Amino acid sequence: MLLEIHPTHPEPRKLKQALEALRDGAVIVCPTDTVHAFVCSAHSARGIEAISKLKGAKPGKAGLSLICADLSQLSTYARQVDTAAFRIMKRALPGPYTFILQASAEIPKLFKNNRRTVGIRVPDHAVPQALVRELGHPLAAASVHDADEVLDHTAQAEDIEAQHGHHVALVLDAGPCGLEPSTVIDLSDGEPQVLREGKGPLADVL
Repeated sequence: MLLEIHPTHPEPRKLKQALEALRDGAVIVCPTDTVHAFVCSAHSARGIEAISKLKGAKPGKAGLSLICADLSQLSTYARQVDTAAFRIMKRALPGPYTFILQASAEIPKLFKNNRRTVGIRVPDHAVPQALVRELGHPLAAASVHDADEVLDHTAQAEDIEAQHGHHVALVLDAGPCGLEPSTVIDLSDGEPQVLREGKGPLADVL
């Protein structure tokens, strides 16, 4: 089901509809400041399994990240964030970056694996931020990839609905997203390591 939602001032009624699906353990498609993402409540084992299936992997191998509302929320799921790493994230977030951090004891409970690290996102987009704030905990997320062999991602929500609508409860349409994923920076071992250059400029944070 395609649900149009305002990109900067998401309507409470429509947020409520999305939140009801998330609290029920469903997967929805959500816009971000980079590409669209499959998301579910990070506390829903059923949702995490469903996203992993959409990615063609087991939950422990699906490479899911967490969408948080702010830096204070991510402290529950990451440990040993030193001062230098915190300063980098504070400069970058909210924004189009994924930071790899040492995982706290909460991550194995969520993802049913022994992951030593976890990817954390704080998108600069009102819709996922509103969902996380209202939900009270992070979203588990994975980028939506296009079935096309040329395009890696899909900008238009209606195209995602056509491809994946029968697998998800909702596709939130806040207008087109970009085609460039987040910049991924590994901060888990102290020294920043760029794993993927994406939308987020490196000069702005490193």
